[in-house]
Amino acid sequence: MTLPSSRIIFGLLFAGTAVLMGVALFMEHQMGLEPCPLCILQRIMVMATGLIALVAALHNPHQTGIRVYGALVTISAITGGGISGRQLWLQSLPEDEVPACGASLDYMLEIFPLTDVLSMVLSGDGTCAEVVWTFLGISIPGWTLVGFVGLAAIGIFQIVRKS
Repeated sequence: MTLPSSRIIFGLLFAGTAVLMGVALFMEHQMGLEPCPLCILQRIMVMATGLIALVAALHNPHQTGIRVYGALVTISAITGGGISGRQLWLQSLPEDEVPACGASLDYMLEIFPLTDVLSMVLSGDGTCAEVVWTFLGISIPGWTLVGFVGLAAIGIFQIVRKS
């Protein structure tokens, strides 16, 4: 069996991230689900992973380049998965341990330096702990984590595959 070229795989990775972003935008604009700050960070990581995959597909590198792009995709997906995991942990907290709701992301970006904003966002707040939608008993960050695991797995495959 012949495996698809790395260019095709990176192109499919990009397409997968585009689908993930399409679903996120559909949920926001058609279903009226407002994204919390951790959701926005997850979207940024999906877009970063997709951008890396798109550049890799357009560049069509040789073996070393394939491994480098695969590593970048993997790191980006693992970072996004970590953010998803943080939100899942917040959602699993008992109600009395959920952090209080904080300021909006727009307000924080206007007032605080970026490093402080990232620290505050990653610590999470009450809006990030709220489960607003589920499918098959899994919340949005759970499904996002599944997507990141798949993206990371394909990135790892690109690193270890034979030329």
